[in-house]
Amino acid sequence: MPEYKIQYFNVKALAEPLRFLLSYKNIPFEDVRIKSEDWPAIKNTMPMGQMPILEVDGKRAHQSLAMTRYLAKQVGLVGSNDWEDLEIDMAVDTINDFRMKIGAVQYEPDEEVQKKKRVTLDNETIPFYLEKLEAMAADGHFALGKLTWADLYFVAVLDYLNYMAKKDLTENRPNLNKVKETVLALDGIKNWVAKRPQTDL
Repeated sequence: MPEYKIQYFNVKALAEPLRFLLSYKNIPFEDVRIKSEDWPAIKNTMPMGQMPILEVDGKRAHQSLAMTRYLAKQVGLVGSNDWEDLEIDMAVDTINDFRMKIGAVQYEPDEEVQKKKRVTLDNETIPFYLEKLEAMAADGHFALGKLTWADLYFVAVLDYLNYMAKKDLTENRPNLNKVKETVLALDGIKNWVAKRPQTDL
């Protein structure tokens, strides 16, 4: 079995899908959490000056979605053909688009501009995406009518989305809650959630 190492800050956010996928199959990994004060000294050693980083037998990879897709293949949560993979990718990319829309508001440095943007986010963007995602998860899964990495991706980033949106995005969304419940009930995920460091995002 390859040796896996994940490097990220002491948060869930973009590294949690990687941690979820490895935990799903109870694959051991080194979970390296970089302190914020140490980041400036090591930033230039990273491929794009960013994290997360995934190491597989010492080989380093970057780009969170590419790494997540790679691990999904390793643990068998992908489609059985190209079209099925496309369906999964569409769901994941929609979730990621939603994340970036929320993030653009959360990380707006101008407080007054952020307030104005958050009105649009709350009244237009979030309802639009939640309606679409709720419909996509009509059978309790985002793609193929069964568990795929799209489901794990959504649940893994959900705390981060909620933190940035400043609300519970699955409230009154039964299909999204079903996805959440299904993923969190998986033995490997359940064990990981119980032992991982407690962080807000």
